[in-house]
Amino acid sequence: MARMAERRPYGTWESPITPAALAGGIRLRGPSWDSDGRTLGWFEGRGDRGVAVAASVGGGDAALRDISGDILVRAGVGYGGGDYTLANGQGWFVDHDSQRIFRQPLDGPDGGPALPVTPAFGESSSPAVSPDGRWVAFVHSYEDEDVIAIADATGELWPGQLARGRDFYMQPVWSPAGDRIAWVEWDHPNMPWDGSELRVAKLAFAEGALPAVAASEVVAGGPQEAVLQPAFSPSGDALHYISDATGWGHLYRYDLATGESRALTSGPCEYGTPAWGQGVGMFAVLPSGRVVATRQRQGFARLVLIDGHNEPHELDLPAEYASFENPVASPVAEHLAVIASGPTASPRLLVLDLEADPPGVVERRLSDPDRLPAASLSLPRAVSWTNAPGSEVHGLYYPPASERFFDDGPPPLVVFVHGGPTDHVDAGWRPQVQFLASRGYAVLAVNYRGSSGAGREAMLALRGEWGVADVEDCRSGAEAMAARGLADGDRLAILGGSAGGYTVLRSLQVHPGFYRAGVCYYGISNLFTLASDTHKFEARYLDSLVGPLPEATDRYRERSPIFHAGDIVDPIALFQGVEDRVVPRDQSDTLAASLRSRGVPHEYHVYEGEGHGWRKRETIEAFYSSVERFLRGSLLG
Repeated sequence: MARMAERRPYGTWESPITPAALAGGIRLRGPSWDSDGRTLGWFEGRGDRGVAVAASVGGGDAALRDISGDILVRAGVGYGGGDYTLANGQGWFVDHDSQRIFRQPLDGPDGGPALPVTPAFGESSSPAVSPDGRWVAFVHSYEDEDVIAIADATGELWPGQLARGRDFYMQPVWSPAGDRIAWVEWDHPNMPWDGSELRVAKLAFAEGALPAVAASEVVAGGPQEAVLQPAFSPSGDALHYISDATGWGHLYRYDLATGESRALTSGPCEYGTPAWGQGVGMFAVLPSGRVVATRQRQGFARLVLIDGHNEPHELDLPAEYASFENPVASPVAEHLAVIASGPTASPRLLVLDLEADPPGVVERRLSDPDRLPAASLSLPRAVSWTNAPGSEVHGLYYPPASERFFDDGPPPLVVFVHGGPTDHVDAGWRPQVQFLASRGYAVLAVNYRGSSGAGREAMLALRGEWGVADVEDCRSGAEAMAARGLADGDRLAILGGSAGGYTVLRSLQVHPGFYRAGVCYYGISNLFTLASDTHKFEARYLDSLVGPLPEATDRYRERSPIFHAGDIVDPIALFQGVEDRVVPRDQSDTLAASLRSRGVPHEYHVYEGEGHGWRKRETIEAFYSSVERFLRGSLLG
């Protein structure tokens, strides 16, 4: 007999999505096929451990094996990514502690010992192995100088440099013949999504020496055009990449013989994404030359197949999937590995058989093996509203959801602010959102001005306006939901981390009393110290978001919440990692001290061993428990 729903006030519902359940999953990224297509590998984050995993294609869970042993796997360049790859019967991964690249044989009972390929200095990322297995190109950073480096697979030769002189490099890839390498490069003050270039280099080979660049040229991109993810065609005659030259991120094919580029996609939809990590991938080239790409519209993504002659068509996949990351093609068959998720589906590694119609789908690995009841999860819908300047703002609205409880009237609303700020919220798995919605809160995830996913013009709308446009778009969104009866305008809260945490602090500063509470995790409170103390990747990010220093000094002071902490009077919960090198702890310490001295209701939680984001299970469980308790007391009390 079905359970009868019980009336219970919003915000007090008991949910199957417990803090312990959210802390118990694994993080998946970076799938990779071995050269013969028989083995699939990927990266798993298990608590604070990063592990390189491999499995025989077609095998069950018993075929899974950890190949990195006691070595913690995590690349260190920028925000990481590009931790691990498979090639030529070997797993290649970056050791978190030493930043050395190791190779691990896949055959044998235990695979044999992992062997170092590079020295232990600086930071490494994105190992790319030559087709013959002799050479490894990778991104290396040492004392703020980034290069495309190259090493021999045995580790006997000291690594050399293929490219230097630009501020940043990412995504090195080899041509099938092994005679060319392509990569993306850019300089300060640009971020890779502001302007970057795609370079192709021809290599020269000498006996007993590392390969060297014989000639190179930029084939796409520029200071006002962003490019992403070079990928050679299986025949080696072309190079595929993503560019936003038309105002939207679209897929292109560059003919290496003629030097001509041809667009494979068009229209008001997005095939690209901001390259926040080294291992970002949005498409894959199949052995047949066809391309599978991720296409996004209004926060919902689909995988599409592109054959170069017809319009892209959507793959017939289960409707529960609405977000796709890092699609990679088998080198020998029309098979694709991709990390997929959706509003009610936590991330899982899928293997798609594209020779079948509809495609065969195998769930190869689940981030959370305990499937949650769909009736207790919220299905978002795309919403839009008009902000004060008169432009349209988009977001995703999640109504409260439960199979056990209900209430009448408008629910309390939590405004969810994404990080970046050059990022966006899509309809993929959002544990924070579902955690709240399953407890009787509505959630509005705001893609404010400057968010990605809606074309270059929309992304650039935040230039010079960070701390103003995002704040107003969040407020107008909350007002719009209340006006439509989707939220209780007297019970509003705002929650976000990193850049989203900055928007939380600015919102409480600029609009005291509008929100009943704020939740800020590793949020930015001082723009001056962010500009001076953050890591190299974002060292000049504020030039475009706020303005260059010292010319914009007054604007930095005006928009730094720490200098206006006295204006923050609403209850707030702060969360901070001790080892955060992006937003150092002292920013949160200083703000907490101000709140404490003025008697403002607040909580301050500091987590040992955590950086810019939570990895430890005990931290994740404590974080969610604290957020639930704080919102129940501040928003409902």
